[in-house]
Amino acid sequence: MKTLYLIRHAKSSWDFDNIPDLDRPLNGRGVNDAYESARYLRENGEVPDLIVSSPATRALHTALIFARSFGIPFSKIQIESQLYDAPDWQIREVIRRIPNSCNKIMVFAHNPGITDFVNHAINHHIDNVPTTGIACLVYNTDDWSKIDTKAELRFFDYPKKRRKS
Repeated sequence: MKTLYLIRHAKSSWDFDNIPDLDRPLNGRGVNDAYESARYLRENGEVPDLIVSSPATRALHTALIFARSFGIPFSKIQIESQLYDAPDWQIREVIRRIPNSCNKIMVFAHNPGITDFVNHAINHHIDNVPTTGIACLVYNTDDWSKIDTKAELRFFDYPKKRRKS
């Protein structure tokens, strides 16, 4: 079994007009949501073997917050340039190259690619994976290169959902 946590980066700031999209930082709510979501996963035993992130500042900062929460050093975060603004098929290509020694991976990327990936992997529809949204997919395989099959959606979580409960 392979477990994939697809995580959309936390809420980013639009306060800076003259910086490239790649460099947009998280805003305060984004930072808080990332810490809250990472704590939620850690407390529920959802700790990855590997973290893979888009190089965008907002995605990488989100991944770093999660890594710190899990006690994973920054040097163990794999940065994949192909994940920046990637469509679902490109996210899938990155995941297919993950070593099979890793059974649980977290991938930090962007919409619409994250939402499209989830909707192609499951048998029902999710309208949107919001910022800091986490879709946990389980594949009945021991080979990341074979993730074209349908997955089981083990859970779909995001900060506003936890606040409502």
